[in-house]
Amino acid sequence: MTTEVLLKELNNSDIDWINLTGRRREISPGTVLVQEGKTPNNLHILLDGTLKVTIPQGSNNPLNRAFAAIEGDEFSGREIARLSSGEVVGDIPFVGFRPTATTVSAIEKSLVMSIPRQQLAVKLQQDTGFAARFYRAIAILFSDRLQNIINQLGRSNQAKGQPLRDVLCVLGELNDSDIDWMMACGTPQKIPANTVLIRERGPVDALYVLLGGTMSVFISENEMNPLARAFAAIEGGETVGREIARLSKGEIIGETPFIDTRLPSATVKSLEDSLVLSIPRQELATKLQQDVGFAARFYRVIATLLSDRLHGMLVKFGYGRRVYTKGQPLNDNVEYEDELDFNVLDRMALAGSRFDWMLGHLQRI
Repeated sequence: MTTEVLLKELNNSDIDWINLTGRRREISPGTVLVQEGKTPNNLHILLDGTLKVTIPQGSNNPLNRAFAAIEGDEFSGREIARLSSGEVVGDIPFVGFRPTATTVSAIEKSLVMSIPRQQLAVKLQQDTGFAARFYRAIAILFSDRLQNIINQLGRSNQAKGQPLRDVLCVLGELNDSDIDWMMACGTPQKIPANTVLIRERGPVDALYVLLGGTMSVFISENEMNPLARAFAAIEGGETVGREIARLSKGEIIGETPFIDTRLPSATVKSLEDSLVLSIPRQELATKLQQDVGFAARFYRVIATLLSDRLHGMLVKFGYGRRVYTKGQPLNDNVEYEDELDFNVLDRMALAGSRFDWMLGHLQRI
């Protein structure tokens, strides 16, 4: 239950700070809390009521109209989710690199707690314990949201992976000491082609960084219930599945068990001979418990990854899509599909150098 996520992850002092800093307010039906393409100044926690999440498909954009017509949707926007009490919407400091791809508005009279972004950013920088708990909660909420999107859209579309996006995010956010620990704790593993690395609803023994090769992510489509699928997997039986993503060099695999107790909802299988850095689950879990600074940075990275995957999946499905055509003047108010955020280029360059160093070092072992 989303209502329980914040209560479970945050402690009493965290909640006291939110009460002192935030502003409770009632909003009427139709009130827009988050507008697609814009960066809000507040983080909103839904205390009571219901919000809807829509993907705008404005009639003033020919490309949007085309995608809407092809997929049978109305121009006014497609509702993809409803949010209940406990959900968080708005601008989350240091998480995600782009404006939101969705619009969030109230369906009924609702009660929200609005926290100014600047004050939250300062709190996250100054209170490491709060940051670790907050980013873990956000990662759990994002994981739920991503799974809902996959359930609704993923079975009719394929979302291709974005090479190096995940690992550049990770290596750009973690400290040198964090990366040294990962290198010391992790083990390079060669994964033969057609090997299942993670099985749907099966145990996950490690966090993996894909250093070379290609893997496929697919979800089952048969009518078998989850328990039957689990026993089929144990007995070596294959289940029918549909590919929803391709993972390339640099992807992070198997992060779900570190933010949630649920079993993975998809199977990951190598398409060719691949190389991964395997970080044992138990050792990583212990590190997260004992090193609060590392935990804050790690959960922030995972929240960022999930935010980026949510955005990427929505773009790949064709909603709010913008494509630059040669000879067409760029619009400062439009985000293009292949546009880079200059604020993160330096961080990405550093991360790219770190990745090359890691790969060279591990391949010599």
